[in-house]
Amino acid sequence: MERIAFKMKLLPGCAEEYKKRHDKIWPHLVILLKETGISDYSIFLDEETNILFGVLKADKVSEIDKLPQNLIMQEWWEYMDDIMETNADSSPVSTLLKDVFYLP
Repeated sequence: MERIAFKMKLLPGCAEEYKKRHDKIWPHLVILLKETGISDYSIFLDEETNILFGVLKADKVSEIDKLPQNLIMQEWWEYMDDIMETNADSSPVSTLLKDVFYLP
């Protein structure tokens, strides 16, 4: 199992809405993520910078690479694109982070 960390950016003033939408995450999106082998998934917010920091565990990273082609994922991105920095396809602008320390 691999650990993956990444960062994204929330638009100013959207923290409450971001939390609200994730508190009501779509059940079919949860199923998709779990079927993709994702577990132990958390997103944290640095309120000073609006940077979102995500960390998850994945059984197979190659399965995660298929998520952008999934209609459910695309619909979620469209749902979220008004409150965060996004690419032209509504996917969040996301940067993978380098693992430099881990204490199991």
